[in-house]
Amino acid sequence: MSYIELDKRYIADTYARFPVEIECGKGSLLYGADGKEYIDMGSGIGVNVFGACDEGWTAAVTEQLNRLQHASNLYYTGPCAKLAEILCEKTGMQKVFFCNSGAEANECAIKAARKYAAEKHGDGCFTVATVKNSFHGRTLTTLAATGQERFHKLYNPLTPGFVSVSAEKPEELEALADGVKLAAVLIECVQGEGGVIPLSKEYVEFLREFTEKRGILLMTDEVQTGNGRTGKLYSYMNYGIVPDAVSTAKGLGGGLPIGAALLGEKLKDVFAPGDHGSTFGGNPVACAGAYYVISRLDDAFLAEVTRKGGLLKSFFENAEGISSVSGYGLMLGLKTEKDAREVAKECIQNGVLCLTAKDRVRLLPPLNTPDGLLLKAAKVIADACKGV
Repeated sequence: MSYIELDKRYIADTYARFPVEIECGKGSLLYGADGKEYIDMGSGIGVNVFGACDEGWTAAVTEQLNRLQHASNLYYTGPCAKLAEILCEKTGMQKVFFCNSGAEANECAIKAARKYAAEKHGDGCFTVATVKNSFHGRTLTTLAATGQERFHKLYNPLTPGFVSVSAEKPEELEALADGVKLAAVLIECVQGEGGVIPLSKEYVEFLREFTEKRGILLMTDEVQTGNGRTGKLYSYMNYGIVPDAVSTAKGLGGGLPIGAALLGEKLKDVFAPGDHGSTFGGNPVACAGAYYVISRLDDAFLAEVTRKGGLLKSFFENAEGISSVSGYGLMLGLKTEKDAREVAKECIQNGVLCLTAKDRVRLLPPLNTPDGLLLKAAKVIADACKGV
């Protein structure tokens, strides 16, 4: 059997995979089992921030792998402590909880918010507000937090205590806060799975001011938008606000599973031993890779992400068959006149791998992709968008 046949026979049918078997890669180029070359414009859904087999990242991971692969959180390990330090130094957050995925990072942030709110405002204060069209993960709790009903219908009853409000109507949040005790507001500054839709600066500023005035926590989900993707280390930095908690994953590990919940001043001491945990959280190998990622994302590198994003935006804004371009940095959404998935399929045939999000083509290329490859891929994508 081929690997595709083995997959279809033995792996749960939860993914609508494209008919491509990726065998290896280097940088922004991936190679199929048939030897075909592809320009990678998806980076494993925003994970491989430096592309495939980056030499610096591989060396950092391999060095740690040859020292110790796992110890558990019964003991101290250097990579875990060093990663927490650099994350706090670069964000102003105070403490970090490490886990394995974005959903787990959001679960931790939600648990922290509910514990804090219960201690500060009483047991009835547990509701978390999110924004319509958001996506926060696939556990029962993070599905409940997700502001898209289509993700809910198969798995009811979901975890109670979540309400989604419109980002176009601030009065919805005000009315909600008048009716229930709100523990927190959880947002994506750019809604990735929702179609690469940025929240307006005015709305995010309103949220920060409103939550501070009402004694409500503000938390940002940076699972997809974080770790340099939008041209800032974390996307909330584009808005000039400081949240009370930040969840992140995907690009943090550079290719290995890791998630993190960053806790600000209000939440830094909310947990006591036994309140939360993760067997694999803070894994030394994953943390070594993540430390390399965060260390490399300096101001000069992030400025290049912004420049490259502008290069792509300028190209697509004048392209036939593309009605709008949204996003920041190298997180872009293309509203296409043709069906987005059909565009992605045509791009595959012509050697480019891209993603979709709702009715948009979604681009999340490695952050260090050379200009030449970006523009070569952009031409293939633009050609695929022509005609209906």
